[in-house]
Amino acid sequence: MSTTNTIVLRPRFKFHVKQDNDMLLKLFEDKKTSQTDFIISRIDDHVFIRIPKHKQHFWSPQLHLEINKEYDKEGSIIYGLFGPNPTVWTMFMFLHFLVAGLFIAFGIWAYVNWSLGDTYAFQIFFALFTVVIWFALYFGGRLGKKTGMNEMHQLHHFMRDTLRSEGIHAEG
Repeated sequence: MSTTNTIVLRPRFKFHVKQDNDMLLKLFEDKKTSQTDFIISRIDDHVFIRIPKHKQHFWSPQLHLEINKEYDKEGSIIYGLFGPNPTVWTMFMFLHFLVAGLFIAFGIWAYVNWSLGDTYAFQIFFALFTVVIWFALYFGGRLGKKTGMNEMHQLHHFMRDTLRSEGIHAEG
């Protein structure tokens, strides 16, 4: 198994279609009112497909589609990104940066104590403990991704079925 596929927390995809991006965006805009299984919102060339609030859990993913016009050939390119709720992602990134900052701070403190000839076991312990916390955050994210995998499939199938309902198929 490829290493890049095993450490990706926010899976991405892209594909080409022969249809114009405005037609595709309108297709998702129309789906917003004709179904209740997903919440669809659109901002410019971006479409967000989410699980309804009453079905969501902490790790529920969302699908972000960016549908761009291709200028060098006819058609559009669709970029997809699966990710957690933006609030969850922001909190998760904040915790990662906090742990990294603490690691650097304890490392500097340990170096200063070592340079002064003082004991530095406390600082080394906590610097290593931040590494353990970072691994816990990483594996927590992986667990969250696994927890939301079924919903990721539902979101992807909804997108695929919406496109196929108009006879749209992905190209290479």
